[in-house]
Amino acid sequence: MIRLENINKRFESEKGETVFELKDVSIGIADGDIFGIIGYSGSGKSTLLKIINSLEKPDSGNIFIDGKNLAELSKKDAFVELSKIASVIQNVNLFENRTVFDNIAFPLRQAGVKKDEIQKRVAELLRIVELDGKGKSYPLELSDGQKQRVAIARAIISRPKILLLDEATGNLDPATTKSILQLLKKIHRDFSLTLVIVAHQMNVIKEICQHVAVLDNGRVVEQGEVYQIFANPKSAVTKKFINSTSSLSKVEELIESNSPITKLEAGEKIVRLTYLEKNISEPLIASLTAEFAVIPNIIFADIEIVQDAPIGGTVAIFSGKEKAVDSALDWLREKNVGVEILAVGK
Repeated sequence: MIRLENINKRFESEKGETVFELKDVSIGIADGDIFGIIGYSGSGKSTLLKIINSLEKPDSGNIFIDGKNLAELSKKDAFVELSKIASVIQNVNLFENRTVFDNIAFPLRQAGVKKDEIQKRVAELLRIVELDGKGKSYPLELSDGQKQRVAIARAIISRPKILLLDEATGNLDPATTKSILQLLKKIHRDFSLTLVIVAHQMNVIKEICQHVAVLDNGRVVEQGEVYQIFANPKSAVTKKFINSTSSLSKVEELIESNSPITKLEAGEKIVRLTYLEKNISEPLIASLTAEFAVIPNIIFADIEIVQDAPIGGTVAIFSGKEKAVDSALDWLREKNVGVEILAVGK
């Protein structure tokens, strides 16, 4: 549905130097996908989203919507394609002097939709976004989460095919963020929408997205299925994202500080084990003692479910005869478990 080819966007620094905000960015987003774009501040992710809906123009490159190159279309035809896209941003920009009903109805009134149809569609969306009874309220009377629900309802009332969300949960607390993500899953399913979500929070991407592109300094450094990207990251920035939210990375600090938790006897090994694929269902840790007479003493565990499969892993001290431990680790590698030896007792 959306294809970006070799998108470049430049700007001039205060020193008059040409700086790339986006460089040779190519991304494909399938119809009906929930696609995440993640990166640190300044990576270019918000600019990329603005380019998709033509709020910003690229210096070079092509944007395709439903196979049509926007640059090759007349203004009228380009408008038709862009009308398939709606946006929700972090700062919801509701009309403070208008009711919730009027905020949601605004796009329909601008389009000249009849009053009865407006009443029907706004009432339906108030129910869907769980704001029944709030139609006559004003934005100042709403919580941040409720305001975001109004913004989502306003964005989808014109029945777009694509919904762009730029840090839509960035200002929300974890519980409200979770409820908004559940709402987005619901409207994705019920309205057959394609969602493109820009975020800097790993948990948002892992909770809802099917595919992801990781941006760093204006370049796409990785893209693909969410599980595969986060289970087996290739780029330094993706690894940094994962380490920043995982307790599995804390073990290096403990080893460096000679913590008693990581104290080893001769021959023992501290090993970090990570899931690399979705189809692991064997009780691997439990099998080590029975199969190899190796005792894994787990000191960290960080496992969650992403796309209905476990991701993350454990850090354990492996005890046993050296050959048995080595055989156990080889067996885990054969099972496509990531094995990283962090320290060896002397």
